[in-house]
Amino acid sequence: MTATEIRQAFLDFFVSKGHIIVPSAPIVIKNDPTLMFTNAGMNQFKDIFLGEAPAKAPRAADTQRCLRVSGKHNDLEEVGIDTYHHTMFEMLGNWSFGDYFKKEAIAWGWELLTEVYKLPKDRLYVTYFEGDDKEGLEKDTESYELWKQYVDEAHILPGNKKDNFWEMGETGPCGPCSEIHYDSRPDSERAEVNGATLVNADHDQVIEIWNIVFMQFNRLKDGALQPLPAKHVDTGMGFERLVRVLQGKTSNYDSDVFQPMIQFIAEKSGKTYNSKAKPGDADWSEAVAMRVLADHIRAVSFAIADGQLPSNNKAGYVIRRILRRAVRYSYQTLEFKDPFLNQLVPLLAEQFKGVFDNLYNQKDFVQKVVLEEENSFLKTLDKGIQYLKNNIVGESVWGDDKRILPGKLAFELSDTYGFPIDLTELMAREMGWGVDLDGFNKALQEQKSRSRAATAIDTGDWVVLKDNDSVEFTGYDETETVAHVVKYRKVTAKGKEQYQIVLDKTPFYAESGGQVGDRGELVFPDGEIVKVTDTKKENGLIVHFVDKLPEDIDDALTAIVDPALRSQTNNNHSATHLLHAAMKQVLGSHVNQKGSLVNADYLRFDFSHFAKVTDEELAQIEAIVNQKVRENIPLKEERSVLYAEAITSGVTALFGEKYGEYVRVITFDDTFSKELCGGTHVKATGQIGFFKIVAESAVAAGVRRIEAITGVAAEVYITNQNQLIDQLKELLKNPKDLAKSVENLLDENAKLKKEIEKSILEKSSGLKNELAQKVEVINGINFIAQKVALPNAEAVKNLAYQLKDIVTDLFLVLAADFDGKPSLTVMIAENLVKEKGLNAGNIVRELAKEIKGGGGGQPFFATAGGSDASGLDAALAKAKSFIG
Repeated sequence: MTATEIRQAFLDFFVSKGHIIVPSAPIVIKNDPTLMFTNAGMNQFKDIFLGEAPAKAPRAADTQRCLRVSGKHNDLEEVGIDTYHHTMFEMLGNWSFGDYFKKEAIAWGWELLTEVYKLPKDRLYVTYFEGDDKEGLEKDTESYELWKQYVDEAHILPGNKKDNFWEMGETGPCGPCSEIHYDSRPDSERAEVNGATLVNADHDQVIEIWNIVFMQFNRLKDGALQPLPAKHVDTGMGFERLVRVLQGKTSNYDSDVFQPMIQFIAEKSGKTYNSKAKPGDADWSEAVAMRVLADHIRAVSFAIADGQLPSNNKAGYVIRRILRRAVRYSYQTLEFKDPFLNQLVPLLAEQFKGVFDNLYNQKDFVQKVVLEEENSFLKTLDKGIQYLKNNIVGESVWGDDKRILPGKLAFELSDTYGFPIDLTELMAREMGWGVDLDGFNKALQEQKSRSRAATAIDTGDWVVLKDNDSVEFTGYDETETVAHVVKYRKVTAKGKEQYQIVLDKTPFYAESGGQVGDRGELVFPDGEIVKVTDTKKENGLIVHFVDKLPEDIDDALTAIVDPALRSQTNNNHSATHLLHAAMKQVLGSHVNQKGSLVNADYLRFDFSHFAKVTDEELAQIEAIVNQKVRENIPLKEERSVLYAEAITSGVTALFGEKYGEYVRVITFDDTFSKELCGGTHVKATGQIGFFKIVAESAVAAGVRRIEAITGVAAEVYITNQNQLIDQLKELLKNPKDLAKSVENLLDENAKLKKEIEKSILEKSSGLKNELAQKVEVINGINFIAQKVALPNAEAVKNLAYQLKDIVTDLFLVLAADFDGKPSLTVMIAENLVKEKGLNAGNIVRELAKEIKGGGGGQPFFATAGGSDASGLDAALAKAKSFIG
């Protein structure tokens, strides 16, 4: 069976058992503060398991794209080294929401594996939860007895809490599980070693292929287990592992899931992939590198397609880290000196066409983003390599043992330049140096501790006041609602205590789809007012942020949204829809939203486009939007439209968004703007007043950003611009042609600058000859240390290079004072750098201490600045000590 046939057989089997097939959720999670990425098939059903949302059907199945590189399920460093861990993987799953339980789940699991896929029964082992006294959890006798109906007792094994009690994270839904393992060893090995002894023993040929979780509990913050409102089944079968087993391979990477990609990499690199290579073999590192590339491009591509661009924080940083790990292997091991990883995107998109079409539909955009990231990192690598070479030749500043690279420097290479420590070790070794790994690890740990402290959030458990399955949102129709508090909890972040409150119904819009959460008040009958500072969504719940709890929390209250903020936010959100449609008209149909921010002050719209938007194009876009504003087009809002019907009607849907079976459609003129949207809007476009673009910029490769304002903010902006023009006219004596007058002024300024520069150069030339006469010969070195009166650093640099040209064996130190800002420049002849081991960068750092500053540079030329000009004379005097 091919991988495609295996996937389809799974889905068909569960359809025959009464399951609906649901689409994969995006790999990037937006409304769950406990997760950055979908790390299991059950993530999209978490609110159902917690009883916070009703199930749309009692039984479901799917293939879910997942990513595991952080938190509890951190497999990144094992990827490529072993044969069965991945960053992005497919999870085949079937679910029961309060419907069937252990009996059916176990029976159907066995039926699928042995009767549909025809796996030999004697190679399968199953596990069950043995219980845990500390948790007060009993042995799962029911699962054991059920398995006995199908499996030899010697193949039914007890498992501890680590292996057989599944938990999504530190908190959340969990329960005992039953794993199915497959022994793919040859018969000769099986005869010698009982496979039962290798289950959950990290043996690469005895692997888990399916985990059947019986979801019964919710893990609270204090560690307690709270029974869930209903019992559920959550199963997850690793697709890549299943394909490997069914195709008779000993490695996931040898199946048709990965081989087309690996063979492409091998061909382009001119190397051969050896799947049998072991550590120590000549081709081991190349085999690892090819597996890393074939795996990592999947995680990176699907994350970008789902809307997560590489960046320097949170989820974006994780994607950048994966991408850079792949680029490093490509550059360092496979010897691709030019960007290569991006070439894998079209191949991957074609492979998943018909399974996850969102990648195929955006393959050009994704490839462009990966290409730009590669270019950026390769430049960073070059800078890091140069930095390492410049600083590895050092004096005692690096410690007594000159042949050990300090851990602090190794960490700086990692933190600033993205250099993996093993690459630093390799380069240092090539130069005859070692690396202080203890110092590196210490600096790394200190950074992690600082990061944890800065982002630490202590979230308490919910205190439930009323049992409510769901929250009613009334904010589309009103901004005031009578409600009751359903539950609340305390949250502490950065030393500040806040509370989160859930109401049974609310007009407050929770942050979603780029629109910020509403602010406002909760007004109680006794007159007490509790300010709502923000509103967010968590697993389907609308959560209100407040700084204090009300005195009488059980009382009815009136939830009131700030009407002015909501109105201005409505303006900006509706204007965003008009902007999106106008951009498609002007720039082309390839324009798609890649991110947005809508608040009361302004709107920000990120979109796919590969060139800067010209001033003419911006003017066109602005004109179209304002024309639609003047037309005062009424809002057409359709709620509970079938998703399939909405898409067929030509509505614009956003990549990376999770849509349910029913959606809300927002239309401003059926022929102009029609989008799926859950946000709040104006009743007619005339309410927007006026639309003004204030900025256009680049965000990432292939992604541009427009910032704009509407209504009163736009009016104030225009007024301010007019006032500025009036001020300029007055300063320039009210010329007839303002632009021409400014142009003439700039030309005159440029001419004066050239004259000043010419004067400075003449002065530098005069100083050059004067300083050359002041050479002091010390140990065969021509030493000059003088204070010079020049106006800027460029002039001092020119003087230094002029002296280098006429004075051999030069060691030059120049001090200058630029309007109270002290500066030091060190120039050393290159032959002295090699013969005497002098390093301008190290020396200038030491001299800078005298002026309370710092600096650096290359071994032959370096500069420093400081804050204490009175120390310049001391710095000049100290310079002589380096050669005396």
